[in-house]
Amino acid sequence: MTLKAILVEDEAQSRAILKNYLTKYCPKVEILGEAENINQALELIRTLELDLVFLDVEMPYGNAFDLLDKVGNRDFETIFVTAYNNYAVDALNAHASYYLMKPIDIDELIKAVDYVSEIKSKEDVLQDQVLIPKTNTVAGKITIPQQDGFEVLNTTDILYCKADDNYTEIYLKNDKKKLVSKTLKYFEDALTSSGFARVHKSYLVNVSEVIKYVKGKGGSVILSNQKQIMVSASKKSDLLSYFN
Repeated sequence: MTLKAILVEDEAQSRAILKNYLTKYCPKVEILGEAENINQALELIRTLELDLVFLDVEMPYGNAFDLLDKVGNRDFETIFVTAYNNYAVDALNAHASYYLMKPIDIDELIKAVDYVSEIKSKEDVLQDQVLIPKTNTVAGKITIPQQDGFEVLNTTDILYCKADDNYTEIYLKNDKKKLVSKTLKYFEDALTSSGFARVHKSYLVNVSEVIKYVKGKGGSVILSNQKQIMVSASKKSDLLSYFN
């Protein structure tokens, strides 16, 4: 598939290098425009239908995160391209799909573009379709510790789990909530084989209870109880694989 993209970079030479690499090694990327500051970038984003934005962090009149704040909800992916490695956490929190360091490694650039292409392809397949997981949830049970013993839950009754420091909140179909003194990683290990997917550092969802996927930023899922949960960019491809 073709990825419609823009380059946002204040240094003309850096833009030229990136454009040359993309033209030569990433033919699926169609460059629709270039911007040297966030004001120009914002205008392009608001006037073009984009799949991907290559984004430098530090620019005149603000930085990449200022730009994304101004854009608000978005249905394009972002690949950060920067000479600074101290923005990686901020980029992750901004739902960046990939983080490339300058000077650009061609293999990493190809890998980043392929990752975004995979995500967009899966999203296109899912658009306007009823979400039906390709794997059925295995009916089973899980025990959760209590002061006087343990409680047994049917895994099919669990909608999602939410991290709370070293505890986990388990949300059930009957609108009840259980607070358990186990980490979310514990439940991820225990429930992955039963059709649960880690969609965010703080959330584990029952894939069979997902009724809708919403594009934007990292994307989000809506569960059968209408709860909307953000999907981190690093988890998006794995989640979408359940449905196609």
